[in-house]
Formats: sequence, C-alpha cells, structure tokens
Amino acid sequence: MKLPAGHRQTSMTGGDLISLDMNHMTTESRNPDTMELDCMTTLEIVTEMNREDAGIPEAIRPHLAQIAEVADHASESIRKGAHVYYMGAGTSGRLGVLDASECPPTFGVSPDVVVGLIAGGEKAFTKAVEGAEDSKELGAQDLKDHHLTRDDLVVGLAASGRTPYVLGGLEYAKSVGCHTASVSCNKDSEMSKTAETAIDIVVGPEVLTGSTRLKSGTAQKMILNMISTAAFVKAGKAYENLMVDVVQSNIKLHARALRIVTEATGVSEDAARKALSQAGGSCKTAITMILADCDAEEAKQLLTKAEGHVRQAILLRDQTTK
Repeated sequence: MKLPAGHRQTSMTGGDLISLDMNHMTTESRNPDTMELDCMTTLEIVTEMNREDAGIPEAIRPHLAQIAEVADHASESIRKGAHVYYMGAGTSGRLGVLDASECPPTFGVSPDVVVGLIAGGEKAFTKAVEGAEDSKELGAQDLKDHHLTRDDLVVGLAASGRTPYVLGGLEYAKSVGCHTASVSCNKDSEMSKTAETAIDIVVGPEVLTGSTRLKSGTAQKMILNMISTAAFVKAGKAYENLMVDVVQSNIKLHARALRIVTEATGVSEDAARKALSQAGGSCKTAITMILADCDAEEAKQLLTKAEGHVRQAILLRDQTTK
C-alpha cells in the first residue's frame, strides 16, 4: 500500500500494519532556521545547535510539578524495596539504560532497583534491532519477565510519544496497578493519554530534521537526571548535598569518600579515615558516628530507625541523650 507524503508504514506483532501521520509531530517537523544547514560552516552549525539547545530548560520548566510527582513515586517504590523501570526504544531506550546504570555507583543500590529496558534487549544498545519498537506485546512481555508488581514504577520514554513497545509496557503496567509516567517531546501524545503522569516537553523541530538524539534526547536526559536524583535524595541517599552512599570502586572514589566525610563533619582526614575504617567504608555510617558521637553499631541502628536519612538519625540521637 502506498502511503501519502509525511507518513511511514510499520508493522506490529501479528502482521497488522499501522500508519504514522508524521505531519503533526513537532519532532518530525523541519526547522526553518536550519534550512541551509548543508551550506553552513562548521562554526555556524555548532553555533546554531548551541542556540537551539539553550531553549530546552525553558521548555522543561512548566512541567516541573509533573517531574516532581514522578520522582516522588520513584522514591516511594525505592523505599518499599520495589523497582523503577525506564522503557524506550532507540535513543530514548539508551538514555533510560544510561541513567539506570549510573544509579548503583552513585547511590549504592543494586542494579535491579532502577532498570532500563530497551526494545530489542541489550544488543539494541549499540545496534538497532529491526522492528523491535513496533511490538506492543514485546513491551508487555519485558515487564512480565521482570515480574512487575503494583509497588513498581514504569516510566515510558519516546520522543514521538507513540512508540508501540512503550505503549504496550504502559498499558500492561496500568493493568498491574502500578504508577506510570511518560516522557515525550510531542504535545498530547498517545503515551500521555495512557500514562498516569504525562510529561510532554515540546522542544521544537530538530536542527537535523527528525534526529531526536539532539534536543529531544537532551530534554529526556535532563528529566531523567531530575527524576533519579530527586528520588534517591528523598530516599535518604544524600546528606546536605553529598553522595553519602557512593560506591568506592576506584582510587578516585575512595578519595571522594574521604572528602565527603570531612566536608560533612569538619574533622581532619585522619579522623575521617579512622571513622570510615570503623564504619566498614560507609560514608553514611561514618558521618553519623562523628556527628551523633556514637560507635559504628549505634550509628547503624540509628540509620535503620531513620530509614537511611543521616540528618534524621542525628536528630534521633539528640532526642535520646536529652
């Protein structure tokens, strides 16, 4: 079947054909300011890209309340010992995997707390898997394989806002009863009609038409940064603005841990090093030991009562000594 200009044909699992009307999608529109892109100098190209990128934070700002709502749901799932799933295809899927993979070293959590699911599986991270994004069933099956529960959170990612893989995942998540959210770059997207919390960030046409790894990708990554960081801060993974659960997996991070303890407490490096040793390398425990004036065992007990929040643990110690 021949489709009109501005449409593309794709297939769903089961052989059904669907037509995507791309004429009304901002992410597929042509940018009037870059019509002469192929005639620009290199400096002109990168200058234009920089100018276009400058508008991304402004496009995000009206949606901060929705982003905070998703972060609160994520924090709730984390505190319950449940999971946060990012779902996407292509660039969006890779961005979800990227943000998820940074959570273990930054916040000291296991890799299954925040999980990035990409259409086509792990091999799709470096190489496109033909047709993987066109299957709703695949999206649902990936969540079934991870034993999705009502305490989990599913965040759908797609610049277009209508990727079948993501829609299938969101629909299945709704049937399970868990919180759902969508992040897209087209207004009133199909995903936004499916998800509980919709975040449609319209950043305008790309410098290179349809290349959503550019502004759309940057916007999605900025939002994921907000969701994961805010969620883990609310879950007790920070004291002041310090990463108190950082995993010390190399020399640089060992040095960072030492600095975190000295910055948080004001003690010398020698005192911080001693506290870290007694705390089994835990910045959070060492800081609590020093500021609450207690040993490692009591610090751990206080942190357990405070659900991992250092500030609250110190307050609990103050209350018991009065």
